[in-house]
Amino acid sequence: MFEERLSTRIWVDALVRRAQVAGAAAFVVQRGEESRGDVLIKVSDLSGSARAYVPRTSMEGDRVFVDLEVQGIGPEEPSVDDYLARARDRDRDLWVIEIEDREARHFLTEPVE
Repeated sequence: MFEERLSTRIWVDALVRRAQVAGAAAFVVQRGEESRGDVLIKVSDLSGSARAYVPRTSMEGDRVFVDLEVQGIGPEEPSVDDYLARARDRDRDLWVIEIEDREARHFLTEPVE
C-alpha cells in the first residue's frame, strides 16, 4: 500500500525548527527538490568533530537514518565536509542541512542506525 509522505521541504523545515527551539543553530546549506529530494544532515559539535546522516528505507519500508561514521566518514569535520562536497556535486536535488550543537544532537525523530 502506498503511504503518502510529507514533502521534503516541510520535513526539512520541521527539523530546522526542532533544532532551533532546542537552542541549536540549524541552516539549510543547499535546497533540493521540494517534494522528493534526498537529505544529508551534518551535525557539528563546534569542537572539530562532526557526523553525517543520510536516510534509507528499512526492510519494513520505514524511513531510518544512517550515521555515516560506520562508513568511515567523520568524526573529524574535514572528513564530513569532503563527503558533503562530493555529494553536492553528484546530486543537485540534494537538501543539505547543517546543525551546530555543542551536544552533537541530530534532532531526528526517525530511528538512527
